[in-house]
Amino acid sequence: MKRILSAEFLGTMFLLIGVVGSGIMGDQLSGGNTAIALLANSIATGAILYVLITLFGPISGAHFNPAVTVAFLVRKEVALPVAIASILVQILGGITGVWLTHVMFDLPMIQTSTTLRSGFAQSVSEIIATFGLLTVIFGGIRYRPEAVPALVGLYITGAYWFTSSTSFANPAVTIARSLTNTFAGIYPAHMPMFIVMQLIGAALAVLVAKTLFAKN
Repeated sequence: MKRILSAEFLGTMFLLIGVVGSGIMGDQLSGGNTAIALLANSIATGAILYVLITLFGPISGAHFNPAVTVAFLVRKEVALPVAIASILVQILGGITGVWLTHVMFDLPMIQTSTTLRSGFAQSVSEIIATFGLLTVIFGGIRYRPEAVPALVGLYITGAYWFTSSTSFANPAVTIARSLTNTFAGIYPAHMPMFIVMQLIGAALAVLVAKTLFAKN
């Protein structure tokens, strides 16, 4: 349990350092070109996901995401006590990652976002983004387990661009990103709906995976 929780904490922490740090750096160096900033943000996020999943996957499964943990709990592949503890450390790890990133970039450590991300389109986007992510994970585990780190990293890199919400697809990430008033932020009042949509997307993926990736 200690190794699992340590891996989930550190993995989620470094994931948020990758997301928020690359967002800040991309925004600072892009000269106001949002497309270039998003390109830097998406590439860095996909790259760090590949590294983290490869490194921590053998220890904890490399969820770094409460929606993923809940999905595996529903599939009876994770015990309830482990799932609850993992979700708590994922959230704490994400927040810690945001705070450390602020320190690295000489920003106020404690802040909240003013970036508005709401509306029907972005809500639907989060359902699709999370459904796609879980489907990639389930399909990868079923047919190409050795490729899961690359599959997830590439999916998220692409989903930054093909979803209107830029594919948060992760409640811990969403909570953490509400605590940064930088390129990657989300206004705290808009956070709960994102999380609800993410859980809906995860639930749909679990249902579809029962048939699509059945072993028999």
